[in-house]
Amino acid sequence: MKRQRTIYFNDARHYYLFIFEPPMALEDAWIPIDECAGTSVDTFIYGVARGDGLFYPSKVGLRFLDDTRRFDSAPSYRVWHNMQSLIDRGLDPLTVLIDRAHEKGMDFFASLRIAPQGASDPAVSTSEGGPGFLDDDLREHNFLLLRELAYDYPTDGIELDLAAPPGGSPFLFQPKDAAEGMPVLTDWVRRVAEMARNRPGGRAEVGARVYPTEEINTRVGYDVRTWIEEGLVDYVTPMVYAHMVVDSNLPIDWLVEAAKGTGTSVYPVIFPYYARETRRYHTREWATPEMMRAAVANYWDMGVDGMYTSFLKWPIDDAGRTILTEMGDQGLVKDKTKHYLGNRRTNMSDTVGYDLPLPVEIAHDDTGTSHEIDFYVSDDVEGDKDRVREVRLKILIADLLADDRLTIRLNGESLENELCRRKFGSFFDAYWGQWLEFVLEGVRPRKGRNVLSVTLDERANDVAGALVIGDVELIVEPHPLPSRLGPG
Repeated sequence: MKRQRTIYFNDARHYYLFIFEPPMALEDAWIPIDECAGTSVDTFIYGVARGDGLFYPSKVGLRFLDDTRRFDSAPSYRVWHNMQSLIDRGLDPLTVLIDRAHEKGMDFFASLRIAPQGASDPAVSTSEGGPGFLDDDLREHNFLLLRELAYDYPTDGIELDLAAPPGGSPFLFQPKDAAEGMPVLTDWVRRVAEMARNRPGGRAEVGARVYPTEEINTRVGYDVRTWIEEGLVDYVTPMVYAHMVVDSNLPIDWLVEAAKGTGTSVYPVIFPYYARETRRYHTREWATPEMMRAAVANYWDMGVDGMYTSFLKWPIDDAGRTILTEMGDQGLVKDKTKHYLGNRRTNMSDTVGYDLPLPVEIAHDDTGTSHEIDFYVSDDVEGDKDRVREVRLKILIADLLADDRLTIRLNGESLENELCRRKFGSFFDAYWGQWLEFVLEGVRPRKGRNVLSVTLDERANDVAGALVIGDVELIVEPHPLPSRLGPG
């Protein structure tokens, strides 16, 4: 049955077991739950595994680095000893979190990367040329871990993390084996669903992290439509692992449509970064509440059933708690300022074949060509125009000169008569690019899909370098007082 959820995911490591010095105090062991308490988060999901082991004392699989007890870094040392310090006191590290979540009124799901685990034969892995999930023993081992998490722990559900490849684990199938592997994986998901729903003591839910487009899922051997049609999963979460940049334009219409009239919910991941340090002239920067709010509003408008996020700036501060509070209530985001972001490619999006519109490169001699960037806007700017104080469109263009001539249109309408301000493109290298900031009065975005087009009419004389459109942003600032003077 569909259910609205607000989900926070913790991967067990970066902002938890890596951080605290052993022996772990119970107050520290509770922190992943307590930092979400009092917000709209009603479901906590915990990533219980990495390729080198599990973050709980499994009777089925290998605990993290338990085979060697040799630690090549301080974080690795802390992980093992923090878990062990709880075990030595008769406390199961996973049960400690589950009990705390229930005490705080949250459901608890255990998320397992579906991949070679711990002591699995390396030759099985697709990264080593092996058969991957076509291997019977590998499928069975992952199944037994999920059964342990559903049967031996008081979890409310289990999550199949199928979107970790390639950044977090190997692909399940070799590319040549994906078609053959698709029905094998679907049969395995059926078995998992039957196991979870017939759990003694009450049904456990089953969720799946998948890729954003149907094409990517099909290419890697995931028949997500069948899983939804047969009711094998209670929810799907579209995402690209390690992409990390807030994405308010996930192409999830196909998922929402497929889940319509079924018991499967759709919870898109909203990643927390505005910029990553891997991007030239940038440092890591977390998204503001206004940016996260725009993504939340877009997905509610697209018809999803809830929100899913992780890796907010830690320790979670007032901005983070604002984000987590607003995510669960459409009304809280409707009439507040939103900062919409165009989708920018990263190494991870490129690796999985998730095609994103930015950046756009325009060669110095590519004149007369319209380069289009589409983005979604949930605000009804025209319908609520009396309550919209200001709309600003920002475009970052690298190597732009004042002598370059551009034609910029929004949904086919030229912006030549809109007020345009210029700003330096970077605090690090002010010469690198320019922001064009339009105050939109005559030309306004529409509710839903919008298209920005940029055409190079003429490059400055003797300049051979390309222009690069790096960012497209739209800020909608509402106000409860009308923006007009006198009666309408």
